[in-house]
Amino acid sequence: MKFALTGVGSGSTARPELLVQVAQKAEALGYESVWIPEHLAVPVNITSRYPYSADGKFPGGPGAALHDPFVALGFIAACTKNIKLGTGVFVLPLRNPLAVAKAAASVDVLSQGRLLFGIGIGWLEDEFNAVGMPFKDRAARTREWIAMMKALWTEETPQFSGRFHSFSALGFNPKPVQKPHPPIIFGGDSRPALKRTAELGDGWFGVRYNPESVKPVLALLRDLTEKAGRDFSKLEISVGIEPGLPLTLDTAKRFADAGVHRLMTFAPGFLPRSRYDTDLYPQMERFAEEVIAKI
Repeated sequence: MKFALTGVGSGSTARPELLVQVAQKAEALGYESVWIPEHLAVPVNITSRYPYSADGKFPGGPGAALHDPFVALGFIAACTKNIKLGTGVFVLPLRNPLAVAKAAASVDVLSQGRLLFGIGIGWLEDEFNAVGMPFKDRAARTREWIAMMKALWTEETPQFSGRFHSFSALGFNPKPVQKPHPPIIFGGDSRPALKRTAELGDGWFGVRYNPESVKPVLALLRDLTEKAGRDFSKLEISVGIEPGLPLTLDTAKRFADAGVHRLMTFAPGFLPRSRYDTDLYPQMERFAEEVIAKI
């Protein structure tokens, strides 16, 4: 079992000194990775339903501070040595895939192979409209973008011919440090999202689960993976915990027994700086002593 921080590079951790402090603190305490959420822009009037809250409302709002994930992770990489760097999750079909492949490869090279590339197809149609990217075919474009980026990352002179994008042979360097490429971790709880994971992913990222509620999702993911002719045991499962669930050794063990490999614990960006010394850091230290050191 690995343990991670989420919500890093956003909110209060958008401030550079706090971003460095949190990442270095997590690394010193033995947390395996830090993950940054992302949106390019958050419309003032959101008509799309947010899929991860009961009322369908996006909790951040237009005032949410969200760094470009690759810039923020590159910044963290320069200030740390070992902690892994995750995008949790990056909305892939909002961007040009060559630009994304270049940014991801750069972070992986500059961090000496620490990138965890978490991606999703996006839920916020208003954001797609603002960027000028189509919303309805985003799942098909994501599948094509993945194939294209794998070619860019692994082939000496990649070329590609697809439905949405094509290019003749070109040079694309440097290649990622991780071989064949950084792990691709799909987010999303729907059956189509799980099917993308089963067919294309190296891992899955779920949010707001407890040890019991995650079991049927993983059972479905196992079935879809086996139907795709792939080995489910090679998928890395990352899960964010249900709000209010105690962060104890027993909780961590129950998640591990359910088949989870990485547990998202604290979200520093969602807390004000005034609570770091009195609340966040003591909890991180206690968890490291009582859970990380013992599991």
